[in-house]
Amino acid sequence: MWNFILFIAVGAVAGWLAGVIMKGRGFGFLINLLIGIVGGFLGGWLFGLLGIGSSSLVGGLIAAVVGAVILLWIISLFKKK
Repeated sequence: MWNFILFIAVGAVAGWLAGVIMKGRGFGFLINLLIGIVGGFLGGWLFGLLGIGSSSLVGGLIAAVVGAVILLWIISLFKKK
């Protein structure tokens, strides 16, 4: 149960940080959470391809933020302005 709560917290923080980096603000708890979780999977996958891995909380957060920023960048390519 503790791992699930930690996973949700890291996803929310990563999504919020990615929102701040990409747009200057967050998107609200639920959207930040979704972006952070998907970004965590994306970042972990990309870091794995590069041979970079970490089992620490900080390393996981960095991977999730990088993945979430990439996800937001990809979304911005398809979003009308």
